[in-house]
Amino acid sequence: MLQDLYRQLIMEHAKNRRNNRKLEGEHTHYKNPTCGDVMTLYWKMDEYGKIEDISFIGEGCSISMASCSIMTELVRGKTKKEVHEKREAMEKLIRSGERPDDSIDLGDALSLEGVHKLRARHNCALMPWQALDKAFSKRY
Repeated sequence: MLQDLYRQLIMEHAKNRRNNRKLEGEHTHYKNPTCGDVMTLYWKMDEYGKIEDISFIGEGCSISMASCSIMTELVRGKTKKEVHEKREAMEKLIRSGERPDDSIDLGDALSLEGVHKLRARHNCALMPWQALDKAFSKRY
């Protein structure tokens, strides 16, 4: 039953993508190295080092597009440090199925937990997080 709810949530994010738009400001292109899904990630940082706004455009499977939608909702208003903590928690969730402790809120991203059983889809679920890593490693 919980798996059905998670599936529905993933499909909802894939069909009705949140923050799916171009945004003036910084951006980075990213291509999933294993399957060819692509995205462009856009963001603006405020003067306090928090993500003021974030969006994406892209094409890919339901898992990657849902993950992009979910990630943009999770990181808005967060600092680079907070984003890094969420990124590490997502990596563990997807690679090993390990849920984060209560101090890290992954929200709808927990719906992607079952992807850890599908090794070929790990990079689909992690694609937006890898794009954000790429963006932040170059600029911040």
